[in-house]
Amino acid sequence: MSMYGRDPWGGALEINADSATDDDRSRNLQDFDRSALSRQLDETQQSWLLGPGEQKKKKYVDLGCIVCSRTVFKWIVISILLSGSIAGLVTLIVKLVPRHKHSAPPPDSYTKALHKALMFFNAQRSGPLPKHNNVSWRGNSGMRDGLSDPGSNHANLVGGFYDAGDAIKFNFPGAFAMTMLSWSVIEYSAKYEAAGELNHAKDIIKWGADYFLRTFNSSADTITLIHAQVGQGDTSGGASSPNDHYCWMRPEDIDYPRPVYDCHSCSDLGAEMAAALAAASIVFKDNKLYSQKLVKGATTLFKFSREQRGRYSGGGSDASKFYNSSGYYDEYVWGGAWMYYATGNNSYLQLATTLGIAKRAGAFRGGQDYGVFSWDNKLAGAQVLLSRLRLFLSPGYPYEDVLQSYHNQTNIVMCSYLPAFRTFNRTRGGLIQLNHGRPQPLQYVANAAFLAAVYSDYLTAADIPGWNCGPNFFSTEKLRDFARTQMIRIDNQNCEWKPFTKASWMVC
Repeated sequence: MSMYGRDPWGGALEINADSATDDDRSRNLQDFDRSALSRQLDETQQSWLLGPGEQKKKKYVDLGCIVCSRTVFKWIVISILLSGSIAGLVTLIVKLVPRHKHSAPPPDSYTKALHKALMFFNAQRSGPLPKHNNVSWRGNSGMRDGLSDPGSNHANLVGGFYDAGDAIKFNFPGAFAMTMLSWSVIEYSAKYEAAGELNHAKDIIKWGADYFLRTFNSSADTITLIHAQVGQGDTSGGASSPNDHYCWMRPEDIDYPRPVYDCHSCSDLGAEMAAALAAASIVFKDNKLYSQKLVKGATTLFKFSREQRGRYSGGGSDASKFYNSSGYYDEYVWGGAWMYYATGNNSYLQLATTLGIAKRAGAFRGGQDYGVFSWDNKLAGAQVLLSRLRLFLSPGYPYEDVLQSYHNQTNIVMCSYLPAFRTFNRTRGGLIQLNHGRPQPLQYVANAAFLAAVYSDYLTAADIPGWNCGPNFFSTEKLRDFARTQMIRIDNQNCEWKPFTKASWMVC
């Protein structure tokens, strides 16, 4: 059940009924009637309340099936004639007035960036492509994924998204991408719609969610494995057998075996996939049956993550070479928060606010990577998500202490993004270096910009003008400035699409 009869994402589900009973209303109405009729009424009032008195006999017109008074009939005819004349005059004026065609204004830079970002997902689709995919140089691919691997019991793993320029399908970063896309659609669906991209974004989320549902037994309450990856990329041993990094070719032309990697103890993967399906269920809440299907799958996955403890990339697996997970307690907080929002089940909120789990997730640890939000570490995002809960629903005891700590930590992270505190270096152009000069910096910048923007909007919606960094107060506009300037820095990298021999690249 939802807390206090309210939608856990925010907003009332029930309208409080009038406290008066039917007997009270009847008694009050009788009292009102007696007081109203205790004085003399004039003739007009008597005619409304008591019925007509003696009147002259009216003349009527018999139209066959209807009988009406002659006066009423006369006014009806006059009204019809006047209406027809006015309608004809308006039509004539409209036809004579010259028409000026106004072309739609060109999209701004943010809208263009959104178009390109979503097109990336179209380029990365695997499986039978829909007709509206609009990437001319892509075709059906990966049509035998899972089905040709006896080790996966010939599971149907057709679909999903390729990771990057290769043709590997990694569930762990892929699920994070779907969770983030869903979060943005949940909060900013009107802006997606204004940009003409809402249906496109929802189509992408559904494509990803449908694939994740194929990677485990989504109809079961309990599972023991997840098909975590399709394809292989490790070439460190110098092996010459074909795989997705040794053979660079278009996905449509792949003819070598694509192994499936199963995971039996993968708390991080299970909780992240649960977060993805739970968030998607909110996106599709108007489609009740599909939303319930997603919640059912998310529930099974989160249960698996709690029962089958371990990291999905342990033991030197292929995934560890590309997307090695550093732990799974941050996924417990992140996944627990999304599960609570999707279901209203307090057990998920209790888990997400358990002090021991928060500590093991690194909530109060600090360090050089504290506040860096990524596919590996979801803590910063989870803290913003739970700050939202505190701001708008304020569940109180027994959750308040840890929720307040998450809220305080979110404020600290937001302080670290500001140039005044020099927690992170910046390039000469002003791009924040959240990964301390290591490769692939833009993903971390974009994630931080999103957190800053959405947290600023949360504060504004809660009528809070800003937040404190030590003794200094900063307005929410500082967070918007940070988000805006970082996106400008990314845009100024002059990134463009490059169709490659395999899938696609964003070249900067």
